[in-house]
Amino acid sequence: MFASASSAAPRPDTRAATAGGIGLRLVDVPVAERNDPRAWIYIVDHVRPGTVIHRRIEVSNATDSTAHVVLYAAAATIAHGSFLGAVGHTPNELSSWTSVSPGESDVSAAGHLLAAVTIVVPHDATSGERYGAVWAEVRSGPIGGNGVTQVSRVGIRIYLSVGTGGPPASNFTIESLTAERSAAGQPMVVATVHNTGGLALDMSGNLQLSAGPGGLSAGPFSATLGTTLAIGDTEPVAIALDKQLPAGPWDARISLRSGLLERSAQATITFPEAGASAPVKTTAVRSSLLFAAVIAGLGALLLLSVATIGVMLRRLRRRPGGGPGRRAFVA
Repeated sequence: MFASASSAAPRPDTRAATAGGIGLRLVDVPVAERNDPRAWIYIVDHVRPGTVIHRRIEVSNATDSTAHVVLYAAAATIAHGSFLGAVGHTPNELSSWTSVSPGESDVSAAGHLLAAVTIVVPHDATSGERYGAVWAEVRSGPIGGNGVTQVSRVGIRIYLSVGTGGPPASNFTIESLTAERSAAGQPMVVATVHNTGGLALDMSGNLQLSAGPGGLSAGPFSATLGTTLAIGDTEPVAIALDKQLPAGPWDARISLRSGLLERSAQATITFPEAGASAPVKTTAVRSSLLFAAVIAGLGALLLLSVATIGVMLRRLRRRPGGGPGRRAFVA
């Protein structure tokens, strides 16, 4: 069962990624994954060997002329904190399982094309997470008679975990914070993040500063998007701050997330006049989300109990004669 990415309900940003005027986006995601922000942007799944996966994608043409679009799957890897699509049609195991229909089509100016992505996982597939991408590619003929063909493409990432049982647990730690300045003098905070779980992570989040000079507070400042951590990797996540920010010291609290997983940590930092200060080991901060959920749940149960008691009392007062043997309420 699927939920539509064009639903009117609040959703993560599902705008199409674009290149050369051609856009590409997921149209739907499995209902079971509807609360995971990554699943609305990428093809993310954990399946058993022998499973067949279906997704729909939409190609849009924002140019003023018809475009011939070629759709295909190709290899991808994660290295040095980046998700990297392979050159051209370079295959890997995952791309060999993946097909796109139609494989090519003309899309009129301001037009759209729906296509189906099918991933057939072999029955003998080994356990592990695999990476790939679905691409929409357009080519322009030789420009100015120089024989050079321009190629533009835009893709949707695929993160496919294969194995029996539930998906491997995701987890990460925020090991340290480093205060530094860019070559232009802008203050930066760089978090060192270690992927300790069994799936790749796409990092997002923000940083809050408090207890600064004169009791100042600042933020939140958003983390630079685009950092992807492979299983077991440790990579920096950078956050650019306001150039007018005093040097400190500051109490820094950073919250990072990947999908539904969130971790927070804190440390005291001071920005150097130039370069980078020594990394400061962080202290983990327990997320308040679970506590808030428990409190909300207890509150709901309390309201339900009060409402139930009120109904019982009203029906008891209406009981004819009030004598034994009569039902005080009907469940």
